[in-house]
Amino acid sequence: MSRRRLCQRNFSFNSMKRFAETCEQLAATTKKLTKIAIMADYFQTATPEEAAVSTLFLSGQPFPAWDEARLQVGGRLLWSLLKDLSGKTDQELSAAYRRWGDLGAVAEQVLPAHAATEFAPSSRDLASDPNARRELSVIAVQERFRQIAAARGTAAKAARVRELLSETTPLEAKYIIKIITGDLRIGVKEGMVEEAVAKAYGSTLEEVKRANMLLGDLGRTLQLAATGRLSEASMRLFHPLGFMLASPAASAEEALSYFANGWVEDKYDGIRAQAHCLAAEVRIFSRTRDDITESFPDLRDRLAGFPQDVIFDGEIVAWSSPATGATEPGRALPFSVLQQRLGRKAVSETMLRQIPVAYLVFDVLYAGGELLIDRPLAERARILDGLLAAARVPTRPQAPAPQLVLALETVEPRSLAEVVRSPVFRASSPEELERRFAAAQARGNEGLMIKNPESSYTPGSRGKAWLKFKRELATLDVVVTAAEYGHGKRIGVLSDYTFAVWDGDTLANVGKAYSGLSDAEIAQMTQWFLEHTLEDQGFRRMVEPKMVLEVAFNNVMRSDRHASGYALRFPRIVRLRPDKRAEEADTLERVKQIYEKQSSN
Repeated sequence: MSRRRLCQRNFSFNSMKRFAETCEQLAATTKKLTKIAIMADYFQTATPEEAAVSTLFLSGQPFPAWDEARLQVGGRLLWSLLKDLSGKTDQELSAAYRRWGDLGAVAEQVLPAHAATEFAPSSRDLASDPNARRELSVIAVQERFRQIAAARGTAAKAARVRELLSETTPLEAKYIIKIITGDLRIGVKEGMVEEAVAKAYGSTLEEVKRANMLLGDLGRTLQLAATGRLSEASMRLFHPLGFMLASPAASAEEALSYFANGWVEDKYDGIRAQAHCLAAEVRIFSRTRDDITESFPDLRDRLAGFPQDVIFDGEIVAWSSPATGATEPGRALPFSVLQQRLGRKAVSETMLRQIPVAYLVFDVLYAGGELLIDRPLAERARILDGLLAAARVPTRPQAPAPQLVLALETVEPRSLAEVVRSPVFRASSPEELERRFAAAQARGNEGLMIKNPESSYTPGSRGKAWLKFKRELATLDVVVTAAEYGHGKRIGVLSDYTFAVWDGDTLANVGKAYSGLSDAEIAQMTQWFLEHTLEDQGFRRMVEPKMVLEVAFNNVMRSDRHASGYALRFPRIVRLRPDKRAEEADTLERVKQIYEKQSSN
């Protein structure tokens, strides 16, 4: 092979163009083994550094999970840039969006083609052919992503994104935008990429999965696999592990059918959180692995000072207890109260006092330099209780069962936050579990968690070792006021519905749902909405308020998202209600009653 052809080949392997072409191959097949083989071949024929970045891109991420960089580029900005770069009208972009279903695919269709060579052109090539284009490598694209993340303000970010898109072919732009939006839609998930890494470098899948779990960086995992050093992967604090997930149980009988004498805990209506504690440094991570420490400085202070480094798993809730001025034993408050603390870069002293929180701890994953996730839950619980006792904290009883309440001595008196050991019960019969369930709801909690005391902690997995048993708070009959086109397999159909209840003689929106209907029902609804559109907004249509749905939900929140002042949390469509006229839908007064009832529980 000539030196020139070798240069062309190596450059092609390292380019964003080849990455995009590989994604097209992946999207063209539904066979899992074929997808794994395509990715494994791609990794083997790229440098480890390029392949490492590509693992992130294939997972729909610009950066590793531990990396705090965020692009913060929204759909509106991308839409505006595509309109500007393509010269298309809003109507033309809307038509393309309805057909293809995501902005990346739209970009491929509307952006002008750039002339490109198949190798990196020399300065002489560029001088003789102004259209010659130096192909971007995936490493260069990730560097551009870092520049976008570092840019401050919408205008600066827009300029960076525009510059990047201006230098790419439509196919490359397609996948750059897909990575920005975090949705490649090529039928590949992180677990499949792990399998491809194992296949490419002759490692076992278990070795790759464990290294990725410990490192929180699939790219770094690939680099270790490429050099046969996966065993060097080690746990480090301040990198969030994946959270163990629970499967739903439809009844008390089902919940107890998987294992005998399950451990039972209340299922709290807060946010799942992992607390990493090392001496005076504490960082708190959400289920999405985002660092939320700044929203909870009072909890950070409470968790500082443990005698050894630890990682806890638990739930953050708004909290009422005698320490906060309440006359009743400690209890969690509705999520709508906690919501006021979320997403804030700075929490005022007033808010710290008005909305105190508690961290309800139910597991420990790491302590004293040792990863504990392979040990049984019962053993982890003993270690957890020992850690809390070793912190030399006062305890006081909590009705209806004993709980450890931590008030670390190093905390400033102004902090009302608490760290609470989530109480554990036993249940060996459906009748006993039903009684526990009723008691949990009477305390204002969602329901129950039932756990196998012999279970290990499996990050990111949803098996039958942990079960969740809950029932919806209520259902409402609502009227659809707007419908949006869906994504993925729902491209071309109106499947996302904004819905409302009656506020006097007008409709007030209270939520949006997209799950619960069959494909046939969605197709039927799409046809109806197309025939009853009041205003076509491109990917969204305002529709005649005649279609009634029954929706279930977890609870009602105060919210400024809708003019009604309320929003349903986690709404799901139960069924269509063609038997009901729009005038028979529920009212805002009913929504307020549900909100007040849940707040008083």
